Amino acid sequence: MGKAKVIPKDKHKIFLPYQQAWVDDRSRLKLMEKGRQIGLSWSTAFGCVERTAPKEARNDQWISSRDEIQARLFLEDCKRFAGLLDAAAKDLGMVLIDPDKNLSAYVLHFDNGKRIHSMSSNPDAQAGKRGGRVLDEFALHPDPRKLYSIAYPGITWGGQLELVSTHRGSENYFNELVEDIKHRGNPKGFSLHTVTLQNALDQGFLYKLQQALPKDDERQEMDEAQYFDFIRSGCASEEQFLQEYMCLPADDAGAFLSYDLIAGCEYRATDIWEFLQQGQLKNKDLYLGMDVGRKHDLTVFWLLERQSGMRFTRRIVTMQNKKFSEQEEILYSLLSLSGLRRACLDATGIGMQLAERAQEKFGEYKVEAITFTGPVKEALAFPLRAAFEDKSIRIPKDDDIRADLRSITKTATAAGNIRFAADHGPNGHADRFWALALALHAASDANAGQWAFMPESAPVPASRVVRGY
Repeated sequence: MGKAKVIPKDKHKIFLPYQQAWVDDRSRLKLMEKGRQIGLSWSTAFGCVERTAPKEARNDQWISSRDEIQARLFLEDCKRFAGLLDAAAKDLGMVLIDPDKNLSAYVLHFDNGKRIHSMSSNPDAQAGKRGGRVLDEFALHPDPRKLYSIAYPGITWGGQLELVSTHRGSENYFNELVEDIKHRGNPKGFSLHTVTLQNALDQGFLYKLQQALPKDDERQEMDEAQYFDFIRSGCASEEQFLQEYMCLPADDAGAFLSYDLIAGCEYRATDIWEFLQQGQLKNKDLYLGMDVGRKHDLTVFWLLERQSGMRFTRRIVTMQNKKFSEQEEILYSLLSLSGLRRACLDATGIGMQLAERAQEKFGEYKVEAITFTGPVKEALAFPLRAAFEDKSIRIPKDDDIRADLRSITKTATAAGNIRFAADHGPNGHADRFWALALALHAASDANAGQWAFMPESAPVPASRVVRGY
């Protein structure tokens, strides 16, 4: 039996205590580390309007969001609060704010002449602007350090600089600022706010959420403990839950890929990356990786397009507990694509028969069967990381993919051998990581490849070894 639901002392108030504390904080520099979706961007929008709408207001507000969609949503919240405060304001829509660099912002114009400018994450958009700054989802920006260095001088003549974000790894600049505040004497003088999912629930968040949910939503019957477990069970990994909801940054030192590396190669929210029709893939150079699973692990197909030194993800198919005949049907449909040049298939254990049958049907050059061993995994994993380091790959922005890529750790055995490992979980066993690694290997050289992973005892002609291995 769960504990009694928490109802705010004044349930008719707009803001919960942690939201109100953030709005009321007038510190010149303030930072919020928070759990996901607890209403902080919403209350931040109110603070922007409250500072900009009065007749005596001195500063414009410049908001940096992680993408154009979020920039538009933030301004919509500002418009609602302007109406609530009876502040005369006009939505100017998308306005060109820097013709030389072709930079635009969504703009809300108040009768006093002051404006709220809501922009996407391009740091150059902050240059040369005076007034208050809000850097929303700060850690998710491609280069948080650069964004901060350009935004900070903008408050020289007045205004606040507000950083609001969930964490994105221990090596992210956002976490560096948090560590400065907590453990290194707070040299910049930030006012720190920390609100985890548990903090929010303790202050009445679930009650407010349930007022907005449909009556038949399953969360209507939950108490705080049940909701906490509901959110936790839905996360791709425990690391994701602790980072996204409990303000505990993931340890980048122990992971093979840092969050910054992954985020730097993700498609933008507005990008259309997935090609599903044969016509969309016509005249493309395509390469496929397949990691095979059955009951506990996932089967993952990862299709890449190679173009001018870049590798673009065009399709990802995941299957779990599916018959091999069903897996084979998907595999053959992808191998039959007119632009499919090569495929690398996991032939370890249960994947052996699938790989052999595919080779019989499509040929041993087009289909390479790869048996995972320690040296093979090493030869696959390091080129994958190199692709992220030089930003020559694009992947979808997806929690399951990010968690899978993060799950791989590199350790050394007592004998000095490198070992790549990942925990089993509901999200699989790093299956997306290895499918992508196989696809990258397939795309590494259009004229060679299937000889790269012959048994170590077999002589390999120099002309048949994939470059880079």
